[in-house]
Amino acid sequence: MAEELTMSDSVNHRRTRTRSVLAAVMTVLILVPAGVLFTRVWSDVSDRRAGTKLEQKGVEYLAALAPLVSSLAEAQSSALSGVSDPPASLTTAVNGVAAVDQRLGGDLRTRDRWTGLRQKIELLPKTTGDPLTVLQAHVEVADLTLALYEAVRDNSELARDPDNDLAHLQEAVGVDLPTTVVEVSRMGDYSQLVAKATAAQLAQLSPQFGAAVLAVNTYVNRLTDNLQAAVDNTTSGTLSGSLVSGLDSFRRGVESLTRGANPGGVPNAATMATAQSQLQVSLSNLSNITVREMATLLQDRLDRLAYREAETLAAGVLIALLIVGAVVLPLTGRRRRGRPIHSEAARDVTVGPGDVDTTRREHASALR
Repeated sequence: MAEELTMSDSVNHRRTRTRSVLAAVMTVLILVPAGVLFTRVWSDVSDRRAGTKLEQKGVEYLAALAPLVSSLAEAQSSALSGVSDPPASLTTAVNGVAAVDQRLGGDLRTRDRWTGLRQKIELLPKTTGDPLTVLQAHVEVADLTLALYEAVRDNSELARDPDNDLAHLQEAVGVDLPTTVVEVSRMGDYSQLVAKATAAQLAQLSPQFGAAVLAVNTYVNRLTDNLQAAVDNTTSGTLSGSLVSGLDSFRRGVESLTRGANPGGVPNAATMATAQSQLQVSLSNLSNITVREMATLLQDRLDRLAYREAETLAAGVLIALLIVGAVVLPLTGRRRRGRPIHSEAARDVTVGPGDVDTTRREHASALR
């Protein structure tokens, strides 16, 4: 009878152990894919956070470049008017970009490009020769500035932003706005040179003047389209109202300057001077609005990613606890079931009255 009970207990123990192992294996098979999914989601969220922070650096750099492109346009017009000293605004703008590049140039890989551009800017007051030579020196610097804009957009990944509103805003502030300012400035200055040019000079200046007029119209239209597309595809509640007034003012400044340049006729210097002043103010305003909206959208994205990161972390902790429970608890329970039972009641059950008498007789015989 005792042997049958032992065999039965052994079979039950094996069955219980098998069920526990199977339960642990099934739990692990379910939770391991969940852990892999957690790892991928966590990696994706971390990558997006890092990318968004890099884009924020790009926006900060673009904000510093806007005063530079504006002051370079002013310096170009001053130089063609015979003023050798650059405007004070140019020194301030250069210092502003230098400070930003000192902090962000390593991450955005712009340091070498900015160093070369700054050297070119510092050489502008030393440029001598006829007005066309002076203008060409400024054109080269302006082109390098636009190339720096492009490098910031590419290296900060702003140019590849997946959201429609940010994608259109970064193109507006990183391409359309600065290019419009550069081309408007060239249009005005070429018009002044054309009005005073000889027949031989006209052969060179007229095509350049016409190209500047065409570029102004093209980039103003592109700017309008990009800002309108950003408004149509945004979740921001402030983007639409802010951009409308800023864009209207900017377009009026461009139209006034175009009228002053008077393509095909004699330019009006007074009209152009007033228009350029108005254009600089509206450019600064529109650039600030666009950059501010971009910064807000990027911060909103970071907030959403932080919330998703917290959710993912909580899910990961829960998965880890479930895996530990699935592996550890069955082992703990098996160890408890395997402990021997020692009690007086168990001994009483296995010893009968006859056995007691026999035992006593054996002890008594041994004593005799």
